[in-house]
Amino acid sequence: MAAQSLQAMDLTSLRAVLAELRPQLVPSRFEKAQQADGQTLHLGFRTLERRLWLELSWLAEAPRLLEIPPPPKQGDGSTLAQQLQHGLSGLALTGLQQDGWERVVELDFATRPGEPAQRSLVLELMGRHSNVFLLDQDRRVVAVARQVRDNQSRLRPISTGDLYSAPPPMGGRCPSRSESFEHWKSELQLLPLPLKRALPSAYQGISPALARQLVAGLGDDLLDQPAQGLSPVTWDQLWQRWQLWLEALEEERFVFRLDEGGGYCCWSSERAPEQPDSLNAQLASYHRDRLQARAFQQRQQALKQRLERALERERQQQQQQQALLDQVGNSTGLQEQADALLCQANPSRDTVNEAQKLYKKARRLRRSVAAITPRLAQHQQQLEQLEASLTFLELIQLECQWDPANGLLQLQALEEDSERLWQRQPSNRKERRRAQGDPSPLSVTSPRGLTIQVGRNHRQNEWISLQQARKGDLWFHAQECPGSHVVLKSSVAPAEDIDLQAAASLAAHFSRARGNRQVAVVMTPCEQLQRIPGAGPGTVRHRGGEVLWADPDAAEALLRGKPLSLSGEQQS
Repeated sequence: MAAQSLQAMDLTSLRAVLAELRPQLVPSRFEKAQQADGQTLHLGFRTLERRLWLELSWLAEAPRLLEIPPPPKQGDGSTLAQQLQHGLSGLALTGLQQDGWERVVELDFATRPGEPAQRSLVLELMGRHSNVFLLDQDRRVVAVARQVRDNQSRLRPISTGDLYSAPPPMGGRCPSRSESFEHWKSELQLLPLPLKRALPSAYQGISPALARQLVAGLGDDLLDQPAQGLSPVTWDQLWQRWQLWLEALEEERFVFRLDEGGGYCCWSSERAPEQPDSLNAQLASYHRDRLQARAFQQRQQALKQRLERALERERQQQQQQQALLDQVGNSTGLQEQADALLCQANPSRDTVNEAQKLYKKARRLRRSVAAITPRLAQHQQQLEQLEASLTFLELIQLECQWDPANGLLQLQALEEDSERLWQRQPSNRKERRRAQGDPSPLSVTSPRGLTIQVGRNHRQNEWISLQQARKGDLWFHAQECPGSHVVLKSSVAPAEDIDLQAAASLAAHFSRARGNRQVAVVMTPCEQLQRIPGAGPGTVRHRGGEVLWADPDAAEALLRGKPLSLSGEQQS
């Protein structure tokens, strides 16, 4: 689930959304307010035909106003949601306005259509200055999403109880279809600026995305060229695009389409055919997918940093214990020193005392071996599990390429799984199973129809290898390398070479060695696996086994349901 660039909602897309919403939403009865997160509100409205939900967000990277599918019930107890629920209860939405070229939307609420507004909800979509205000009939702020103090803004501090004032006006002229070509051209050439800066400097409502749309197909570097240096042909082409954009706004010719750079466009030069999904629905899907991908990447990075810090801390503790163990070798020298002192002719009392101290220190060092050795083993087991967790984290990113919907679930499971690495493990089997629940490992079908289970975290490894494995099943794991446990359910039917190759390829693919052309994979019957006492989940040892050489890339075809050819050598 790689994070993609996110295009902010500009004036053009905002007008497109409002043009589609007004006939469906006005008038409607307000029903519900809930706060999905710290920067997003969900408002429910009831019309004669159906119930609609609006999403209002003042997130700096993605401020937006959109119709969304019915959201889960959440955040209705937040302070802002309660203020809106109380302030708008029993009122009807009678107006949905956006005036001029500012990205400011006002929702008016009255007892019934045709009556003066008693409350107004103002949404300002202005990047990091985005905000939401609930106003009373005197235009005083009743509730606000983000208080703006004097030390935060010298131009427009505004808080609860203040009279609402509009944002400072933007610079530049208002675009108009009545403006002549020569005047429009002179405005853009007024200052020695590249075209991408001249457009928003001279005219309001011009976003970076709109600037790219206006010059699309006219030259890759056109926006970086000085406005004074454009050719007459380019000026004519740009003027035609400008007029088409203004016509689309005036005639509300709006249509959603994605562009090659990962952004989108909401206006069309001609009346577009009906689309299967509404513009609101497509914009909502666009924002949802990219925000989820961004949240996924942030959570993934946070977990990676935490695991790396834990790994470094564990290594330091292991080194400290190893240093203590290395001192045990000095015990022989200490004892020899004590022997030499006592072998002196007529040793003094002080010499005897010194020898006794050396003997005592030597015995203490030898006794420490019994305490240090188990600690070193525990640190080594913890290091191996942390290394495996980092490998699982990398594998989740790979899995998202062919199963994006499952990526977030796997990340959440790995977060919970990793949390147990620095906490006490359940002490008995009953508690361990209750803590694990249903781990839901990856299940793949081999070329001959046998089930292959792949663990993608420690709990899933434990579940498929020790709890669900039956006599006759085969266990696979990359040799001496962190990665997934893979179990071929050959207890159901005998496995052939192509099944063994498929399971080995999966074990190689879901391991840290997946970048190699050939990976050594251990295969052993599941009944020969043993849980290591005191170790974390998924930590096993085995007796015997064979080594197969597998191609990690062969697993790609298997994961996509393509046939797998029998190739490569196997050796024991």
